Amino acid sequence: MNAEEIIQNEKDYVLGVFGRPPFVLTEGKGTTVYDSAGNGYLDLVAGIAVNVLGYGDAEVEQAIKEAASTGMYHTSNLYHTEPHTKLAKKLCETSFADKVHYCLCGASANEGAFKFARRYAREHGHEDKWEILAFSDAFHGRLFGALAATPREKYQQPFEPLMPGVRFADFNDLDDARAKMSDKVCAIIVEPIQGEGGINPATPEFLSGLRALADEYGALLIFDEVQCGLGRSGDLWAYQGYGVEPDILSAAKPLAGGLPMGAILMKQKVADTIHPGDHASTFAGNPFTTHVACTVVDRVAQPSFLADVKEKGQYLMELLAELNSPHILEIRGAGLIVGIELDIDANPIVEKGYEAGMLLLSAGEKIVRFVPPLTISKEELALAVSKLGAILQEL
Repeated sequence: MNAEEIIQNEKDYVLGVFGRPPFVLTEGKGTTVYDSAGNGYLDLVAGIAVNVLGYGDAEVEQAIKEAASTGMYHTSNLYHTEPHTKLAKKLCETSFADKVHYCLCGASANEGAFKFARRYAREHGHEDKWEILAFSDAFHGRLFGALAATPREKYQQPFEPLMPGVRFADFNDLDDARAKMSDKVCAIIVEPIQGEGGINPATPEFLSGLRALADEYGALLIFDEVQCGLGRSGDLWAYQGYGVEPDILSAAKPLAGGLPMGAILMKQKVADTIHPGDHASTFAGNPFTTHVACTVVDRVAQPSFLADVKEKGQYLMELLAELNSPHILEIRGAGLIVGIELDIDANPIVEKGYEAGMLLLSAGEKIVRFVPPLTISKEELALAVSKLGAILQEL
């Protein structure tokens, strides 16, 4: 089929919940993707912060071939397999965690974390301790529990009533968090660096204060690192840059190099309260995706890899600052998760990006988000910023 036929078939047969540009992507190499007409696009989106090793990575391709060669893509969680245990060990050894539970995406990781927090409270004799404290501009997913903790009216209102028991405080406002805290709260959930909400880094004082607040009230601290985790911030896990440990961490997007996968990392005190049958997933942690994820984690966890992400992130911030555009109000982020807040709508910039041979992404109405493959080069970053500067001048 040609591009027109593919797009028409999509309109005819696929539920229209996504807005897509009028071209069809067919292949990728390095940090560039190509459409069916042969046009190349420098990718600053990476599948929404997923493809950390870019496209056509030799080690990822080798891992996929190895996983496929077994003929055993799926076994369910009724049986032991080697890859899921190897990955769990890697995740625990490179983080605060003692145990890992697999799931399929970021939203399901957060929903599982909520369940574990409620179970933890009940196991400690607190039947009335089941509420969640979340924050303004958060994004935790689109399922009922995760959506309840995502304070966006346009996302929530059509599907109400949502999961009850979620209260909100202002992000980076510790006094407001304390004012909204209660003995009924079993967990505080926060993104160390907010993604969809506009690339808003938490302050060190805020995260350390939430740690103390959770301890004071006997609640669990959950860090949502679905977007900012696994190398994106320049640290393997974003919390490591703050020196504040959570009790539970949700991970997903980049974990299996583009294959759908999530994980809930937790301390032993949480794991001790979860019993067989409390939570499950048919497809989660299958031997195919976990084998590939082992390769991704091994690569990203290398100190030299992470140092390179930090260096390129700083370089990107400097390049953006040098644009000195009157439309740019603020540049913020860490590593290769960077937001450019503008005084104009970001969507026309994304559209102009296509014409300039570039994939861009918004994070709110007036924020352009850079979340490229972590393997992007400085030369490619300079090219992207140059093109962005030209677009801002044109607008």
